[in-house]
Amino acid sequence: MRNLFFFVLIISTYLCGAQNQAVQISGVALTADSAKIPIPNAKFQVKGRKFTTESGADGFFSLTAIPGDSIFITRFGFERSKLHIPDTLSGDSYIALVSMELSTTELDEVTLYPWPRPENLNRELLSMTIETTDRDIALRNLAIQSLKEQAKVMGMDAGEISNYIMKSQSQTIHDANRYYGASGGAAILGRLSNPFAWSQFFQALKRGDFKN
Repeated sequence: MRNLFFFVLIISTYLCGAQNQAVQISGVALTADSAKIPIPNAKFQVKGRKFTTESGADGFFSLTAIPGDSIFITRFGFERSKLHIPDTLSGDSYIALVSMELSTTELDEVTLYPWPRPENLNRELLSMTIETTDRDIALRNLAIQSLKEQAKVMGMDAGEISNYIMKSQSQTIHDANRYYGASGGAAILGRLSNPFAWSQFFQALKRGDFKN
């Protein structure tokens, strides 16, 4: 009798351990109508757990659960669905087909009235303030940066080259007249920076050449 009791206890412990073993749940989420369209981005969550997963673009999903668990499936535009994992599973995998009903929401009736005159519509449109989002700013900055990078690798056209040469020649003539004088005349800056000219100036002061 004692041996029979231990035998039953061992079998029960084994069965409980087998039931608590994780099982790989795989399958596909489809619409419940006759079209059977795969449902992407459907959210799967095991009851009592925080871990979630989503179906792929083809509606396929895969997650782990324990026999006896309940899996809730939600998707915007569809009714909430529930998948129960049988507690009598003997293998380590389970394939399920999830069907989801479309959720129909009725909106309140809206009556549209036209503007009395086209001028009223134009005035309202012009007074609208369109908010600039962070994405708009980022796209604008990227466009400006792209233009700068393209400008760096672009060469000058004929008009720009002509203007550059003319400005360079004009600057050269201006500098020459400023430091060396034009038509044989001595420039002011050239004379002020000439030490020999300063020596002659002081000698003239000593001689009294500037006295009346």
